[in-house]
Amino acid sequence: MDLSTIIGIVLGFIAVFVGMVLKGASLASLVNPAAFLIIILGTIASVTIAFPMKELKRVPKLFKILFTEKKLASDIEIIKLFSQWADLARREGLLALESKAAEVEDPFLKNGLTLAIDGQNADYIRDVLTEEVEALEERHASGAQIFSQAGTYAPTLGVLGAVVGLIAALKDMSDIDALGHAISAAFIATLLGIFTGYVLWNPFANKLKRKSAEEVKQKHLMIEGILSVLEGEAPRVIEQKLASYLTMEERRQILNESGAGGLGKES
Repeated sequence: MDLSTIIGIVLGFIAVFVGMVLKGASLASLVNPAAFLIIILGTIASVTIAFPMKELKRVPKLFKILFTEKKLASDIEIIKLFSQWADLARREGLLALESKAAEVEDPFLKNGLTLAIDGQNADYIRDVLTEEVEALEERHASGAQIFSQAGTYAPTLGVLGAVVGLIAALKDMSDIDALGHAISAAFIATLLGIFTGYVLWNPFANKLKRKSAEEVKQKHLMIEGILSVLEGEAPRVIEQKLASYLTMEERRQILNESGAGGLGKES
């Protein structure tokens, strides 16, 4: 479970709704079916118009990504693994890595290592793997854009809901008390639109982009590691080269260690 997503949503609800109470607004006023219909169904309708169905079918999977933490091997573990492979390949040749490839569960890493073992040249391997990363980025970007667009539509629909509410409120101005209540209810749609847009949909889009960037960075690290092993570079050289993908603290850690560990069969 991705705790930051859960904590953020909870804090968002607390900030807005407890803030309403402290300001003297009644939470009972939120019980406004018309406002929910305009904002929620309107946002869904707008997104459905904006995106093809094949992309919209991925929305349940996107929610799963948002609320679960994908178990990626750490960059340090991957670098150490390449260091081990480089040492083995220098001593026994690339074919000695065939048994190691069978142990790797990451499809991207396994494919790249297999290409190297099969004797493909570095340019071909880089092109194949880079194209795969670019396709991954495009898929991830389209998923994030769904939420980003929802975050754009929802606040505007909130204004539309307020206008509709005001039209209904101003239709009869004879009862001042009822008029005030109606105007208050009209702005519930604006509240819901801004809340869902800026506390839910836009942050969801940013979370998907951040998770995508992390995965893409790791895949680029894998590409450089595979090519370094293919070119017969020394383990220590590979560690120094790939350390550029790490934070300063992680760099010091890996460059000061002797280097054991790896991915093998890792979930």
